[in-house]
Formats: sequence, structure tokens, C-alpha cells
Amino acid sequence: MQENTSTNKLPEPDYAALATAIKVWGKELGFQDVRIADAYADMSAVEAGLFKWLEQGYHGDMDYMAKHGTKRTRPAELEPGTQRIISVCMNYAPSSTKNSWDVINAGDRAFISRYALGRDYHKVLRARLQKLADKITTEVGPFNYRVFSDSAPVMEVAWAQKAGLGWRGKHTLLLSRQAGSMFFLGEMYTDLPLPIDNETGNYCGSCSRCIDICPTQAIIAPYQVDARRCISYLTIELKGSIPESLRPLIGNRIYGCDDCQLVCPWNKFAKITNENDFHVRNGLDDVSLIELFSWDQQTFETKLAGSAIRRIGHQQWLRNIAVGLGNAPYSDEIIRALQARLDDHSALVREHVQWALEQQNRKRTVTSK
Repeated sequence: MQENTSTNKLPEPDYAALATAIKVWGKELGFQDVRIADAYADMSAVEAGLFKWLEQGYHGDMDYMAKHGTKRTRPAELEPGTQRIISVCMNYAPSSTKNSWDVINAGDRAFISRYALGRDYHKVLRARLQKLADKITTEVGPFNYRVFSDSAPVMEVAWAQKAGLGWRGKHTLLLSRQAGSMFFLGEMYTDLPLPIDNETGNYCGSCSRCIDICPTQAIIAPYQVDARRCISYLTIELKGSIPESLRPLIGNRIYGCDDCQLVCPWNKFAKITNENDFHVRNGLDDVSLIELFSWDQQTFETKLAGSAIRRIGHQQWLRNIAVGLGNAPYSDEIIRALQARLDDHSALVREHVQWALEQQNRKRTVTSK
């Protein structure tokens, strides 16, 4: 846990007033909501659910999910002295974006999850949380803290729910009656004994749209996802070969999947972001699969500098696009693009290119009859 080493310790603060001020400062820094959870809140059900999920192997190759034991649900084990969790959210839905369903339904276009169209959110949120910590230090003097944004063994959704930012939807994402689910989460672990906020209710009701729409049926039950079937896992977390049975179901989704959010009734309240960092870069909201498939390593790294997408690497990028091209309507241009990468240096890319060519050739046979 980071500590301000200044020796100018100020008098013991009024923690209720400080909590109110923190929420004001957070919103001034661009967070849409700021709430506070008790680091010692009862997380037994969450912990048991996590361990059962891991035992069933639903985390796939995400070994890091199993590495830290109870640190995810017991903050003081990760950062000794933690008493409170300041949980924040920041909207990411960019303005002037091509309609997601129009892109998904245009088989020759590339669909990229809308959270990844701009700058890497990890950097944005951590930088803002650090500014919030600096502001608190200025006000009260030295205190212990550590900031996170999907960057450590932290149960972000569970802690955000405890803090009252929203509730866990049946798709397992956090939902808010004011903002839907299209926002990022971040946390500050702190030793400040701030007053805590109340949890909200669950407002999913009998709705099952997210479960019904999932292309791969990865939401195997309400509030339970088998990551091994999830398109976000398959296109981002999975480093090896995508199972052949799932490839046709991916369609043209080359980085993540938003279907469960797009059909959620609560996302009619999703807010457009005011953050320039989250605005669309390189026209990635509506671009052809062929164009992206033509990017060499240098182009990939240059155009996606500062983007979360860059972290998957060029090889995985090509793997994903090859699947999209295989699923696209038949096209001579697609055939030529795939053939140009039949001798790619990566065996992973070659495998998926060969599969895509087989799909395209089947479609050519059908259309020629």
C-alpha cells in the first residue's frame, strides 16, 4: 500500500465530511459515481461462488484467477491495514459511434467491443484515482492507499455492489439504474475509516435477454458465465487455438462481445462519455475485416499504441480476424486476403487462415449452384 511520507500530519479529520468531499472530488475528476464499501463486509457467498467457479474450470486458461486464494475477497490480505474500499465508475460509451448491431450484421465488417475503441482504460482510471489520492492527501495529510483498475486480485464487481454502485446482472456485469453497464470500475484501498454506503437492490427481475442473446450460450445460468465459451475470453484471454465448434458462433466479433449489454433494458440509461480518451480511434467502430487483416506488425503496434487491444499482440489479432473472415459472406477479395497469409510465420495464424479458407470455399460452392 502506498503511503504519503510527509511528516506534516494534519488533525484527525471529520470522516463523514471527508467522505462527502471525496465523492465531490471524484466527480470533478471525471468519475460518474463514487461510493465506499467496508473492507470487512461479509463476502462469504462471493468467496464460495468464486471457488466453485474455479473448481468447475469455468475460468479456462486464466490461471491468474486461481493464484491469489482469498486475497480477492479479503482486502487486508492483499493490502494490510485496508479498512475501506472507495469504488468508482466512469462511463465509456463514445459518441458518434456506428450502430453496433449494424456492424455485427454486416458480416464483412469488424466488430470491436465498444469499451476498447479508445485509449486503454486501465491507464486512464488509475491516473484519475491517483489524482483523487493526491487530493485526499492535501486535505488530511499522509494516509495509506493503493489504487486499482482491473490490475490486481480485486473482485471489482462484488466490491462495487457492496459500495452501492449497482448490482451484479445476470450476465455478471455491474448494472446501475442510472447508467446501465457501459462504464469502467476502479478502486482505492485505504486505511481511512470512512462511513460506508448502502447496497442497492437487484433489478433484473425475470428478464433473461442477456442469457438468450449470448451467441455461444456462455451464460450457463443467471449470474454464471463459463468463460471458456465467452467470446470476450476467446478473442482476448485465450492465447491458443479457438475451438472449431465455437468459431462459427463468433461471427465478426474480433475483440470482445457486447451482445449481452446491447439487449439489456437498463442500457437505455447508458450515458455517452465526456472523456476524449475514450473516443473512437482509427475508425475502429466501423472498419472492414480485410483492412485490419492487412496490418503488418508495425502498423498494428503503431495504430493501437495506447489501446487495450494492443496487449493481445499481432498474432492473436490476425487469428481473430481470420475467424471473422471465415464467417463473412463469400468474397473473392476475402479469399485473396486469406491466401496471402497462408505462409504466415505463426502456426496459430496459419491454422485459422486455413479454416477460414475452407469456410469461404464451402460458401463459394453453395453460391455457384
